[in-house]
Amino acid sequence: MHGERLQMWLNQLKSAILTKDLSKVTELLENLPDSFTTEDATQASYLLAEAANVAKELRDEVRQDLLQVKKNIDFLKSTGTPRKTKFDVTY
Repeated sequence: MHGERLQMWLNQLKSAILTKDLSKVTELLENLPDSFTTEDATQASYLLAEAANVAKELRDEVRQDLLQVKKNIDFLKSTGTPRKTKFDVTY
């Protein structure tokens, strides 16, 4: 029974990594199985290293997206029509 539970946990971890579901990875980390065989611990270690890589990739993607948004905002500000102040008395 315990072996089945461990395999299910490992399969869920694999699935979470493949779908880049970091909230599921976190949930699985919060609910670790009680014990691992050496082989399963090694497999879990490799999977967790891959999960860390996925987290870094997603972080980098978000960073790039935020930089692009900033560039877009700066561009829109630079191309906008200048605002007239209330005290502009030119005709």
